[in-house]
Amino acid sequence: MTDSYKDLLKQREDLEKRIGEARRQELSTAVTQVRNLVAEYGLTAQDVFPTGRGSRASATSGVKVAPKYRNPETGETWTGRGKAPKWIQNQDREKFAI
Repeated sequence: MTDSYKDLLKQREDLEKRIGEARRQELSTAVTQVRNLVAEYGLTAQDVFPTGRGSRASATSGVKVAPKYRNPETGETWTGRGKAPKWIQNQDREKFAI
């Protein structure tokens, strides 16, 4: 049994409608559950979605890191974090260590 292209497109369209409806229903249920929990515990928006700079990631953001590697030809340095520069890729990093 082979389905034609048009049949498959129709099936996909029907599935997308069913997926959308299932998502709407589940979101409605989830929102109701969240509202019930907020009311039950007397939560505020600040309790649920705190703002400010209290997260761990922000505590170290903006901190300079000392370079670990130096290109002897250009003097360019790299901290060892993030994507490696082309001059050190596929090389023994020990020979570039500072």
